Amino acid sequence: MTHSMRSDTYPPYPDGGGRGWRDTATRYALLPLRIFLGVTFIYAGLDKLTDSAFMKDGGAGSIGDTMRAVRDSSAVPALVDLALKNPVGFGYAIALGELAVGIGALVGLLTRLAALGGALISLSLWLTVSWSAEPYYYGNDLPYLMAWIPLILAGAPVLSLDAAWRQRRRERAEGLT
Repeated sequence: MTHSMRSDTYPPYPDGGGRGWRDTATRYALLPLRIFLGVTFIYAGLDKLTDSAFMKDGGAGSIGDTMRAVRDSSAVPALVDLALKNPVGFGYAIALGELAVGIGALVGLLTRLAALGGALISLSLWLTVSWSAEPYYYGNDLPYLMAWIPLILAGAPVLSLDAAWRQRRRERAEGLT
């Protein structure tokens, strides 16, 4: 077994915390991803809710016609069939889900749960709507699915409601001892 000693040093924080710029960058690394996914999913949800053509059973740009068009080329046609039982209800479920996920990610509220929801939405869209994209990287739902995974694993450790609640619980626990 080899042992090594770290020879690089980083300047300390101005407050004397002893952490370097790399530690700071690491700590905030997921923040741009959180902001991007949050804003994107909020926009997608609002776009669906405000598009009069989308929330219809049929017609150009409707959720119903979109689902019928991808049914035979999807990886899971049964999922599309389920959505086709009530396309408008499915459209509202996706739009409201995107809004909830986007808000949760953006403000860091139950971030891991929001990220799991975002990953499930992205997975369902990848297996249905963008499954037939060729080559596969032309479909945008798979990269979104992969982008949610770090947030599922790490949550929102900084600049989030989750972090504020964690700090508040820590302070209360310290006050009891």
